[in-house]
Amino acid sequence: MTFVQDHGLWTDAQADAARDVRERCDPERIDTVRLSFPDQHGILRGKTLVASEAVKALTGGCAITTTMLAKDTSHRTVFPVFTAGGGFGMREMEGAADVVMVPDPTTFRTLPWAPRTGWLLCDLYFQDGRPVPFATRGIYRSVLDRLSERSLEYVAGLEVEFHVFKLDDPRMAPADAGQPGEPPSVSLISHGYQYLTEQRYDQVEPILEILRKDVLALGLPLRSIEVEYGPSQCEFTFQPTAGAVPADLMVLFRSAVKQTCRRHGYHATFMCRPRIPNVVSSGWHLHQSLRDARTGANAFVPGDGSQPLSGFGMGFLGGLLAHARAATVFTTPTINGYKRYRSYSLAPDRAVWGRDNRGVMIRVLGGPGDPATRLENRVGEPAANPYLYMAAQVLAGLDGADRNLDPGPSADTPYEAEADLLPTSLREAVFALREDPFFRGALGESFVDYYTHIKNAEIERFQSEITEWEQREYFEIF
Repeated sequence: MTFVQDHGLWTDAQADAARDVRERCDPERIDTVRLSFPDQHGILRGKTLVASEAVKALTGGCAITTTMLAKDTSHRTVFPVFTAGGGFGMREMEGAADVVMVPDPTTFRTLPWAPRTGWLLCDLYFQDGRPVPFATRGIYRSVLDRLSERSLEYVAGLEVEFHVFKLDDPRMAPADAGQPGEPPSVSLISHGYQYLTEQRYDQVEPILEILRKDVLALGLPLRSIEVEYGPSQCEFTFQPTAGAVPADLMVLFRSAVKQTCRRHGYHATFMCRPRIPNVVSSGWHLHQSLRDARTGANAFVPGDGSQPLSGFGMGFLGGLLAHARAATVFTTPTINGYKRYRSYSLAPDRAVWGRDNRGVMIRVLGGPGDPATRLENRVGEPAANPYLYMAAQVLAGLDGADRNLDPGPSADTPYEAEADLLPTSLREAVFALREDPFFRGALGESFVDYYTHIKNAEIERFQSEITEWEQREYFEIF
């Protein structure tokens, strides 16, 4: 018996997919396979195995240290892992012990930019087969299970903005290393400020065409490629997918873009607002709906024109607004991301909704008879962990639907509406989450404490830095 068999970890679909993976990992066709799991930041970490060992790891798993779950965005370990409980309050997390990465065979792909290389997303388990409670892909899958119990499926389409720069200097001198190291020196590939002009698109088409080919070769459901408003800024949009697929899609897409760009002499970043002159912030707009798992019918479509959504959909919308402040730490998990929330900027600053209005937090699209009726959440940044972003949306929305929460009237003047303001900093967002009894119950107190501990570590490092603004503002005058 293998680890997977001993603990009954796979569905029938995964078992069927594993047979195909074994065939595709023939050493005559594949040399290595990357086993990766999405960490607490939505960053892929893992190990590369030769093909024959990867086949064994399919059902036997692959060991990886628990310290991967203890790191902030500088990759520093911010928990006392060599104390009792390892800082997590769990014996299994003490002493930098191992957990088991178990590949999900339904996610297997070959990498178009890395010859003879396969790619598998993994889930994390303790040695006794229990899911690791801090692994965010597992958390999202458990939330999807709650939907399945209601015969519902989560459907999401992604609009992802990001920047691509020409890589001038990767900053690889020994003195440039660190946690984090020095960022690369870059230059623009377009001046921007000509939104959707064909001329700007043609200027950046060489690298966008490379990205298009690799994204499609991965099997990701690309819909459009657009030149965004800012310098060196672009947007890729994707067809709607269901269940765990849209979250997997996001982590695969970000990794594909960054790796492909680097190999061709470019630097791609999903940082919300890079420190580049004349830059424009990037966002991640999440289009979402629920559908009946039995019939495929969209649960948000209204029966008549009296409301823009069904009664269930209006309650779901009410839940998103009611829990917006506490959920912001999941939609916007970086210090930098809060620089995007500016009034009259096409980004929201308060928890309001509107019909086809790009100034609101939740833009309602569709209506009676439209199977594409959906909610577009415009609050997120492209650096968000998609598993936590989507899990928070499902949980908040279901709570609103269950309690029949009223989202209030459409905010036709969104930056003037009377509504809860969104957090203006990561610290404020962390406080909002820690004080929110709903998410502490829905995600578990241990996970909320774990996640906010990591975010506080990042905030404390930021607070200890003296910025150029402070030096310029105060050094001479006082």
